Amino acid sequence: MAIGRLAVMAAVAFIAAVRAEFPPLAGDGVVADTAAIQARLDAVTSCVDPFIGCAANGHTYPGATMPFGMVQPGPDSGNGNWDHCSGYIRDEMTIYGFSQTHLSGTGCPDLADVLLLPFTGESRAPVGIKDAYTETSRVGYYSVSLTNFGVRAEITASPRVGWHRWSFPRGTPRKVYVDLQYGCVWNVESVSRRVKSARLALADDRRSFSGANVVSAWLPNRTVAFKVAFSAPWTDVERLPRKAGENADRLVFTFAPDERPLLAKAAISTTDEAGAALNLAAEAPDWDFDRTASFAFRAWHRLLYAVDVDAPPNVRTSFYTALYHLYTQPNNLADVDGRYRDAAGNVQVSRAPDKSYYSGFSLWDTFRAAHPLYTILVPEKVPAFVESMLSHYRAVGYLPVIPYFGRESFCMIGNHAVPVVVDAALKGFGGFDLDEAFRAIDDSLSRIHAGKPKEDWGLYDSLGYYPFDKVKAESVSRTLECGTDDACAARLARRLGKADRAAFYERRAAYYRNLYDVQTGFFRARDSQGRWIEPFDPFQVGHEGNRPNPYTEGNAWQYRFHVLHDVPGMMSLMGGKEAFVAKLDALFEEKGAAVGTDVVRDVSGLVGQYAQGNEQSHHVAYLYTCAGRPDKAAARIGEIFATQYHPTTDGLCGNDDCGQMSAWYVFAALGFYPVDPAGGVYVIGAPQVRRATIHLPGGRKLTMRADGFGAAGAFVRSATFNGRPLDDFSIRHADLMEGGELVLSANTP
Repeated sequence: MAIGRLAVMAAVAFIAAVRAEFPPLAGDGVVADTAAIQARLDAVTSCVDPFIGCAANGHTYPGATMPFGMVQPGPDSGNGNWDHCSGYIRDEMTIYGFSQTHLSGTGCPDLADVLLLPFTGESRAPVGIKDAYTETSRVGYYSVSLTNFGVRAEITASPRVGWHRWSFPRGTPRKVYVDLQYGCVWNVESVSRRVKSARLALADDRRSFSGANVVSAWLPNRTVAFKVAFSAPWTDVERLPRKAGENADRLVFTFAPDERPLLAKAAISTTDEAGAALNLAAEAPDWDFDRTASFAFRAWHRLLYAVDVDAPPNVRTSFYTALYHLYTQPNNLADVDGRYRDAAGNVQVSRAPDKSYYSGFSLWDTFRAAHPLYTILVPEKVPAFVESMLSHYRAVGYLPVIPYFGRESFCMIGNHAVPVVVDAALKGFGGFDLDEAFRAIDDSLSRIHAGKPKEDWGLYDSLGYYPFDKVKAESVSRTLECGTDDACAARLARRLGKADRAAFYERRAAYYRNLYDVQTGFFRARDSQGRWIEPFDPFQVGHEGNRPNPYTEGNAWQYRFHVLHDVPGMMSLMGGKEAFVAKLDALFEEKGAAVGTDVVRDVSGLVGQYAQGNEQSHHVAYLYTCAGRPDKAAARIGEIFATQYHPTTDGLCGNDDCGQMSAWYVFAALGFYPVDPAGGVYVIGAPQVRRATIHLPGGRKLTMRADGFGAAGAFVRSATFNGRPLDDFSIRHADLMEGGELVLSANTP
């Protein structure tokens, strides 16, 4: 079938799909006039500041993107270190160009593919904008004035295409630098080695070029196909000399002077050049930049308007920006025709109902709160998320660990797709095969897989823990986190009537008890002979990659409460509620220094030894409620909320990690949190906004009302849902999704 006919068919299907997902605003029965529509749009979208988290540890980026989109076109200000994981830091006053893909809030660098930079002057090629410039960023749009070139660059996006509009000085030859070798790496010397193979073709009409790179940086053997089209033909093109070891080209295109802006559309695909061409034809059949930006704006509004909060302006800004960061991933990598490249590198056709294939699952982080939040706010996406994880399983034999752009990184511990899949299954989501889901879980947690480095089930089961003399790093953390996965597997096995497998995983889920040292009161490493590690320093921070240490991006203090699946059992192990609360107090009040945070920079946002900047601490403040002390929960949650999040570029105390830091903020604001991420129950904390309304499917509404808060020392004295008392200070997911009113009343009048 000719590509032209395919493009027409894909375009029709794409337009129908986006119209169904984002119908005209006036058609929803709420407002009909343009002014009222615009007022609604501005009320929420103006609260989003994409620059939040773009400095310090946040590692976010300010470029344009669609919700869950494949591309994130935006600026690149630096490279070659941990600070530039997203390729950008606010106020660096350097822009090297505008690439089409970026990671959001991760702790490792990659992507930044297909870099474009408009420029003027006699130089053969620019070396980066090293001058003052002015930036603007809002949902679906980014712009910057490159003052030393006199060029204004604007960017917007459709799901698979980055749109660029460049306004040049009148009468000046227009130039565009294209760098296909560039990308985010750990050190700048690695840029020359990141592209393993490359193809490039220039169109005869001098209006487009296309190609495909195979890239290995943090993520191995990642395919990036592209087609870039210009709104005018180039008059000249020059291939620049390659450096030693490089396989991809750098080019300079020259265009005739014209007072009209020069536009470029850069389509991306993980499949091949034909997929990129199809994406371009379907999503960008014309050159209407403003209409594309308007569509992106309205798509974002659809998601953001689903939650309405009554809060001070600074809290509204942080809240809606948190939602924005939550929805920038997972990323749908399927082409418009449903093709995608799976975890084994093979091109497949999506089985998902909407022909999607999602990646960008930072699961070690996001299973804790981001994925439970998706089940409330965007339940329509959850089946496709799970189906994408099952596709990963079909390709390589195990569920994803922590994949981005379709490739597995293996950089963290556990297999935390398991709680995400189980949570969806137990909450009643359809759209995927439950029996296949359990097979995927069972195979992931009981079989050894070649190339999957952080599992040894024979060793784990023979001892009931990972021993530090056999597992040189992360032995305690791996034991504790595997226990959470095991508990989830047991729950689904019970639901499906698989009694033997349920009993197996239930036994495993209790392994955490084998590493609790009553004498020190910490989870402590043991060797294969059962001997406790000596010397034992609970302040010593570790992570594989810097030194042998039993903990993952943390220390014994931060893993002291990491039994998400059995809080009552953990509490009993530690001597009961009173002793448990004392240990919680000690975590937040301990003045000793965490040793090694200069090396493991993820351990940040410290309150005592509690680390809000890293995810294994995120549930801990809510454990006070579980122990019968909602007053202490309120004090800790309020302190974290107020001191670790700010509506500023350095306003995130740690990596956003694909929305997990942001998800914590949203849950904290709403007043409840999933301590057990796959338990289907939320623990009441302390609301941080006066009122919130969530628009649920089917026209239902969930309202949270905070009564009597604001005074110092206020905490939740009583909680009701639709008038029914919540005496155990928890509420079920199923009840929330029916809609109604959650009233959290403070202890003060």
